[in-house]
Amino acid sequence: MKLFFTFIFFISSFFSFNYLSANNQDLYKKLEVFGDVFDIIKQDYVEEINDEEVIEYAINGMLQSLDPFSSYMASEIYSDMQEETKGKFGGLGIEVTMENGYVKVISPIDDTPAAKAGVRPGDYITHIDDVDVLGLTLAEAVELLRGPVGKSLTITVVRIGEEDPLNIELKRAIITVQAVKFRPEGNIGYIRLISFSEQADKGIKNAIKELTTSIGSENIEGFILDLRNNPGGLLDQSAKVTNNFLRSGEIVSIKGRDKNDISRFTASGGDIASDKPMIVLINQGSASASEIVAGALQDHKRAIIIGEQSYGKGSVQTIFPLKDLSAIRMTTALYYTPSGDSIHKVGITPDIEVEFIYNEDDNEQDNQLDYALDLLNKDSVIE
Repeated sequence: MKLFFTFIFFISSFFSFNYLSANNQDLYKKLEVFGDVFDIIKQDYVEEINDEEVIEYAINGMLQSLDPFSSYMASEIYSDMQEETKGKFGGLGIEVTMENGYVKVISPIDDTPAAKAGVRPGDYITHIDDVDVLGLTLAEAVELLRGPVGKSLTITVVRIGEEDPLNIELKRAIITVQAVKFRPEGNIGYIRLISFSEQADKGIKNAIKELTTSIGSENIEGFILDLRNNPGGLLDQSAKVTNNFLRSGEIVSIKGRDKNDISRFTASGGDIASDKPMIVLINQGSASASEIVAGALQDHKRAIIIGEQSYGKGSVQTIFPLKDLSAIRMTTALYYTPSGDSIHKVGITPDIEVEFIYNEDDNEQDNQLDYALDLLNKDSVIE
């Protein structure tokens, strides 16, 4: 009997090995085909090619076929990305993705050329200096948007609600992102979190401290955390920012390919806002890390969420540095709110939906913020 089971195990292992070997052989054959295609292009394409560029395009195409957020970064782009997370970089100040062949604006960043020129979340960029975006990769389009500081360019955008395309002129600049801005609004502390850079958590702590001091701990009636047009950023910063307002409980869980391998961020340490009523503002430009914060505070009933449906980027990208100082950014996991909901392609639904009303005659008017201030001023209790 023991011999029989040994024989069965040997046969099963043999066929498994052969199956894997067959799969590997098929894979190697495809790689050979790739090499053949490259040789044909190199020898017979109508114009002489740059070998490195063609291979980089192939790598990028492989990654972008997975999803819009996975991509290859040449060494220069990788270096720029590292600068962005530190809060300073050159460009226009917009977070973009690729959708239906065109560049879609996730959000413009406050006080940048894009925001000042009136670029809005949801705008589709169809042309960059008369170059048709259709057919370009996201990396190629971003490369066209970048350029020497001080040099102008014109983008053509299609905007929902507008009959004709809009031409918007922008001047590239050094973008220094101040992660957090704040001010008192009467007895209410208003905090604008612009991006989840390395300064986000430190900036939030400072804002709460300064606002509590200036308004008075006995007088302050609540806080408004404005995450509108915040495209996200560093995952650990989103967890730290959320931790500032929760005493306990899960902040976010992250699940990769192996669904049994779950990472969890849990709150601890106390609420630096001293349980004061809190409102979070979101819109379609609120993405990724912004949605982690809004989702956690909503699920724990720590804050009322006001505004419009958020973007719906519930995926985690990991940076894999490569030997030649380039890197790949690849989606490795999805994140879930404390209630177990995935935000990916869905977004956060506000507790109170308030559509933003654009007033071309008065850019300072903000009906969503006014609504939130009125709600807190009425001594509403957030339970």
